[in-house]
Amino acid sequence: MRVNYLGPLREGIHPAMDGLNLKQFKAGCYLVEVSSEAGVDGPIIEGDVLVVDESRPVGHADLVVAELDGEQRLYQTHRIGGAYRLLPTAGPRHSVIARISDLRGVVVSQARRYAV
Repeated sequence: MRVNYLGPLREGIHPAMDGLNLKQFKAGCYLVEVSSEAGVDGPIIEGDVLVVDESRPVGHADLVVAELDGEQRLYQTHRIGGAYRLLPTAGPRHSVIARISDLRGVVVSQARRYAV
């Protein structure tokens, strides 16, 4: 699913972040908002805000933001040697192989403005 870059993690950047202790995150973190492709049914839904740590090493089964074909999208990783198979979190289930240079960071937190 597509994600939209919101900017570096800071106070007042998005209402979903209100009340969250931002000091718990590293300086290299930034925010993305999940696009409408996610829908409203599932663990990650349209409008969720994700905290992404660009300095955290990517592991097996991590949620990551990857930039492929000029778009930033959310994937789950499956590590294969020195490469990663990226599994889409929504939509068509066609996995892609990516290099570490394609990955923009690991999701370390999720915030939702309104509880469902």
